[in-house]
Amino acid sequence: MTRTVLRIGTRASALALWQARHVQALIGALPDAPVLELVPITTAGDVQTQVPLWTVGGRAFFTRELDHALLEERIDLAVHSLKDLPTELETGLALTAVLAREDPCDALVSRAGGALTTLPAGARVGTSSVRRRAFIARLRPDIQLHELRGNVPTRLARLERGDYDAIVLAAAGLKRLGLEARITERLSPVQFPPAVSQGAIGVCARSNDRVTARWLDPLDHAATRLAATAERALLQRIEGGCQVPLGALAHLTGGLLHLRAVVCSLDGTRSLSAEGSAPAAGARELGERLAENLLAQGAAQLIAAQRAAQQVSVP
Repeated sequence: MTRTVLRIGTRASALALWQARHVQALIGALPDAPVLELVPITTAGDVQTQVPLWTVGGRAFFTRELDHALLEERIDLAVHSLKDLPTELETGLALTAVLAREDPCDALVSRAGGALTTLPAGARVGTSSVRRRAFIARLRPDIQLHELRGNVPTRLARLERGDYDAIVLAAAGLKRLGLEARITERLSPVQFPPAVSQGAIGVCARSNDRVTARWLDPLDHAATRLAATAERALLQRIEGGCQVPLGALAHLTGGLLHLRAVVCSLDGTRSLSAEGSAPAAGARELGERLAENLLAQGAAQLIAAQRAAQQVSVP
């Protein structure tokens, strides 16, 4: 009997390959597992490494080519860092599995080994994220913020050669690559709220592909799915995309889902926050409700000002 072959689409960075191999191992451990093949695919985000992320128009900077490969049936599933995945998927695609979340927080990696509060005045900190820039400015307005693109090993190498005094990365990526020892401070999710869905792996497939869904359904982690649903609903209503100074984190406790979100101005001088809880079944509604709360406080104006500042700053 011929076994089913599932082609797993992934970006080719070290972290993306780790995530794809993790999914491969989970599916491979299931009874009568199919044959599994990894298919590395280059995305616009992998090619345009000199472009600051906050200058990129539109969304799907790291996912579009994988989406097209799925729709053209060149692959059967695509593995993503869920924070990179747009809140509105291409027609014909579905977020079929959300894996158990790793540490959702951001991490500081500094050359001297100190925390964010102990960096010297005027220290050079590297990050490609508007959100991280805003929250660093809120906590340490004296710090010099510099662009930092590239995969995790590239970013660490640039830190080591002295381009920066410190850099900020997702703790999850460092842990997955066995680099947790490089973390000099795990940034508090209260003072430094993470990106929507940070630390979670999302797996997409064609929405009508029940053969692939059969193998992905056992990988779906209920608590992470609920948290991601609330966070992504919030982001979608705020109309953010990944490059907006919005941090949010949800967690499930005893059947009740808690969500906290913060929008911050790019210079860190103004921030708006909202938090609330709802039964697990109301995850999407919870995210939308907190988004409405933030919009009522003036979040749209903060985001519009940030986008205008970005347009002025682009060479």
